[in-house]
Amino acid sequence: MHPALLGIVAIVVAVGACTAYFYLSNLLLDKVIFPARGVHAGRNINRANMIRPWLFLFPALFVLGVYLAYPVVATLWLSVTRRVGSGEEWAGLANYGQMLSEPKFWESIRNNMLWLVIVPAASTAFGLLAAQLTDRIRWGNIAKSLIFMPMAISFVGASVIWKLVYDARPEGTEQIGILNAVYLFFGGDTPQHWLTLPFWNNFFLMAVLIWIQTGFAMVILSAALRGIPEETVEAAIIDGANPLQVFFRIKAPQIMGTIVVVWTTITIIVLKIFDIVFAMTNGQWETQVLANYMYDKLFRANDWGVGSASAMVIMLLVTPILVWNVRNARKEMR
Repeated sequence: MHPALLGIVAIVVAVGACTAYFYLSNLLLDKVIFPARGVHAGRNINRANMIRPWLFLFPALFVLGVYLAYPVVATLWLSVTRRVGSGEEWAGLANYGQMLSEPKFWESIRNNMLWLVIVPAASTAFGLLAAQLTDRIRWGNIAKSLIFMPMAISFVGASVIWKLVYDARPEGTEQIGILNAVYLFFGGDTPQHWLTLPFWNNFFLMAVLIWIQTGFAMVILSAALRGIPEETVEAAIIDGANPLQVFFRIKAPQIMGTIVVVWTTITIIVLKIFDIVFAMTNGQWETQVLANYMYDKLFRANDWGVGSASAMVIMLLVTPILVWNVRNARKEMR
């Protein structure tokens, strides 16, 4: 079947199925389960109206259950079982014990904590700085476009670009890596393999994510800065406040809620970081992170138990931040 025709058929079938579902479910509710007749007509109408919203929510809840809840439950089950032949058997917490005994797991935890400390702080700070400065120059919109541009690049694409920045050619040959070219220009001895330097290579990987997320932080924080009433800024200037005082004592406190949202959003991205590490070092040279550790266990070692256990660790780390974000969003809506 032609793709265009297939798309039309899919739309017609989907719309028809939704229409049929809502019509028939309401018909069943009003005519069969709670008929509006007899001595209990009023009570039945009230009961039907209490259930009716759930009829509309059911398709969305079902899809969420299939695509979100089921994978979590299945992963939890895999984390407490082990494969035996073509089947599986109960393993309890043995997979978690094995995971905790592996140095690579603790290396990934240590690196993830390092990423958590540096990347959200740096991305938010650079984004806030860019938002403030670009609002004060005539060509600010062009500058914002350039800073935001990395957001349009995939993590793997950005990794390839930065891998060229860190590239090292043999000594005596022309360096195509910008960092090595600059390093040698300012008196460096030999080209450095930056991504193989223990500890410091983590910072070189973090630079990629900071480069990407600064644009996101800038756009959100720029909108928040534009929402600050001009009267408060003008009053501070009249009272003799200098630009730094205006920024840190007037503007920053008023957009603190937005800063926290940006910070926590980038924190969640950091906890799930995988693409950059996989594409640039594959977890070698002490750059392992939790998501890459999970991938290695699941698809390289074929150890579904330990891999699923590490996936549960990632979920447990992300969940409190998500809950906190949702609570804050509800408070702001009240």
